[in-house]
Amino acid sequence: MSGRTDSGTEPSISEGEEEEYVEDGEEEYVEDARRARWTAAGSGALLGLAGLAAALLRLTSTAPARVPAAYALGAAVCALAAFLGAKGRTRRALWLLIVGTMVMALGDQFD
Repeated sequence: MSGRTDSGTEPSISEGEEEEYVEDGEEEYVEDARRARWTAAGSGALLGLAGLAAALLRLTSTAPARVPAAYALGAAVCALAAFLGAKGRTRRALWLLIVGTMVMALGDQFD
């Protein structure tokens, strides 16, 4: 290996600046993760309550039995998504929110 001796060997970021940069980056990561958990938990709870309310409303009407069952199943899936989101499994929670909403929409098509 033939390296030039006149090249600078000093790092472009000093050690103190590097530690400060890492701490700032980790702090942003922690804040983003916290925001994602709150969003997943809140969305799951909101969709779960909406599905439960729709199931109860459809249960009292003359809709076929599949309709409130689909709403209740979708609400349960969204509640599971809220639980997983609160525990930090936000990617799985997002997919469960999508599936739960699709189940509720499919239940609406049975009517």
